[in-house]
Amino acid sequence: MKRTDATWWENRRVAPSRRSAAFGYSLPNKVGRVVWGFVYVLFFRFSPRPFHGWRAFLLRRFGARIGPRCRIYSAAKVWAPWNLECQIGATIADGAEIYNPAKVVLCEGAIVSQGAYLCAASHDYEDPDFPVIEATIRIGQRAWVAARSIVLLGVTIGDDCVVGAGSVVTKSMPPNTLCAGNPAKVIKQIRNERTG
Repeated sequence: MKRTDATWWENRRVAPSRRSAAFGYSLPNKVGRVVWGFVYVLFFRFSPRPFHGWRAFLLRRFGARIGPRCRIYSAAKVWAPWNLECQIGATIADGAEIYNPAKVVLCEGAIVSQGAYLCAASHDYEDPDFPVIEATIRIGQRAWVAARSIVLLGVTIGDDCVVGAGSVVTKSMPPNTLCAGNPAKVIKQIRNERTG
């Protein structure tokens, strides 16, 4: 039975070119993730806490675009480094998980806190083949995704936006706002030296 009500899900529809086959990803993708998994366990996961440069080096070897002064902690999980972009000074905390079959971009100074989950893919539940659908996630400049928050595919978090702990973000959030809840909604505007 087809849904007729307008929901956030319909806004996540993507062109067929961004759909993966019903039975998974390409062989090179799978091989890349297996190799990355070994590198993650052997060289990334148990690296000393202050070795941010070392972890950035490893991610870059797998195609990630990591800017200077990024802090990516050893217990952070990245599904596909080649789909990760961290601009200057971005942070991914311990326990944060970046599930990125599609691109995930952390702009300058963006912070993803402990236990946060960025999910750039889902499944089309209306298609009997249940194919994977993907859409880019973008975390704006100086935005903060607080602990245990979930950000879903296709979402943009605006510059200087704060996502409250434990929130579920199903649609894009505007800049200079505090948003929270399940689903997340704007709670208030944030005034700072940049906004006046």
